[in-house]
Amino acid sequence: MKSFPFLFFALLAILFTSCSKEKTPNMTDYAIIPQPISVVGTGDSFELVENTQIHLVGDSAQLTQISAYLQQLIQNATSLDLQTNTETEPGEGAIVLALDPSLSVGNEGYQLDITKQSIKLSASSEAGLFFGIQTLRQLFPAELEIKSQVSGVKWRIPTGTITDSPEYAYRGAMLDVARHFFSVEDVKHYIDLLAFYKMNMLHLHLSDDQGWRIEIKSWPNLTTIGGSTQVGGGKGGFYTQEQYKDIVAYAQERFITIIPEIDMPGHTNSALASYGELNPGITVPKEHSVKVDRAALGVEGLDPLASELYTGIVVGFSTLATDKEITYQFVDDVIRELAEMTPGPYIHIGGDESHVTEMKDYIPFINRAQEIVAKYGKTSIGWDEIAHATLLPGSVAQYWAVAENAKMAVDQGAQVIMSPATKAYLDMQYDSTTVLGLHWAAYIELDSAYNWEPTAMVDGIGKSNILGIEAPLWTETITNRSELEYMVFPRITAIAEIAWVPKESKDWDSYKKRLIDHGKRWELMGINYYKSPLVDWGK
Repeated sequence: MKSFPFLFFALLAILFTSCSKEKTPNMTDYAIIPQPISVVGTGDSFELVENTQIHLVGDSAQLTQISAYLQQLIQNATSLDLQTNTETEPGEGAIVLALDPSLSVGNEGYQLDITKQSIKLSASSEAGLFFGIQTLRQLFPAELEIKSQVSGVKWRIPTGTITDSPEYAYRGAMLDVARHFFSVEDVKHYIDLLAFYKMNMLHLHLSDDQGWRIEIKSWPNLTTIGGSTQVGGGKGGFYTQEQYKDIVAYAQERFITIIPEIDMPGHTNSALASYGELNPGITVPKEHSVKVDRAALGVEGLDPLASELYTGIVVGFSTLATDKEITYQFVDDVIRELAEMTPGPYIHIGGDESHVTEMKDYIPFINRAQEIVAKYGKTSIGWDEIAHATLLPGSVAQYWAVAENAKMAVDQGAQVIMSPATKAYLDMQYDSTTVLGLHWAAYIELDSAYNWEPTAMVDGIGKSNILGIEAPLWTETITNRSELEYMVFPRITAIAEIAWVPKESKDWDSYKKRLIDHGKRWELMGINYYKSPLVDWGK
């Protein structure tokens, strides 16, 4: 009995110590989207402190740019002004960004090694380093996403090793700025959100019946007249060439390629209202047609051949005059100017829903459009209907509706982007109660957006035929940033995971659990998202 007091106080000491010591979660418990290929936790933590430095290894001008991106990300919330060091060996507490061409993780893969003393992010390319940073930021407390300084947070992350690389080279989203116009800042905001989930393509739908959104200096009425309205009759808008270049450069810094689309020969009423010589005499649906007030727009003279403007959402009524040589001069000028300010390899030529264009006219038009794109050193992408034409080597078909079209494209040697409207269209309503969006293709709840496999969508189209995945957001009912976010989140994370993660590693239950943490991040980021009843978001 004499030993009882000693044992009692010894047990109390042990209990107190164990309770007062902060538990370090294992890296495997962290909610990373897309789910990395390999995560091995070691049960400790690394903490950012005042003297933490970023150390760069490798010969690349983009390394400095990537370092500045990471510095700004950290400084926004932590007040820590991390310095970049390229002169000396990294000391204890360093964050090392290392280009290592010998690393076997693919072109966009990375390896993240975190110990208590340091962080080392290695990749064989600058893109891999950037995508690795997106994983690193998801390991930090969610408060890192607040763009103002936060107090009382320990900036700790778990130790361990992550090795990761994407399943598909093309991981994209599309934003329709033609039905409703979105500002440069809104587009940049969307780019930042896509980058967070390792997306690398943004397809901008720049023209449609309701609006022309890109300045073409050789055809100025396209924006003066064609850019003057939008669905519902709002004022519309357009990007000057300098603004477009700014968007392209902003995206490049985040390793996202901009793909501009000029839809043709259908979906072209904004062009037909701007230049009558392009109009074969189409009739605009009376409801939502708007007479062009050329004087109010500062355009001189009448154009009796021009169509009226259109502010509705009916599709398929318009077409370019495919039998006129002036049409092909127009296409040449537009593609030439776009190609000059688009460093990426692709120009999207649309080709969908051209219902009033006879197939005997449609096929030669698409053939010539492809040749013009190739003439200016770019590769054509078109919606799956373009498979009716003779596809040039390298051309890409985007599957959205008709499986037979996608198979025809593959039979011609083309690769396919998978964008099935029933699964990947972000403008589809979640369910019948959703106020925004449409449902002509399907209601797409979160489980439907996640639980599909690209290689199982079309018989005869396998992994080797698929360039990648894209989630389009058409904007007939989407008018502002908040509405955009609501329709995109959380479904874009499902698309990102399908595009990044091997099919055998996808797990619906795991994904749902990881989304809970991301919902908390979105709230701190001010993102308006849909709280799917399939996810236990918590209070």
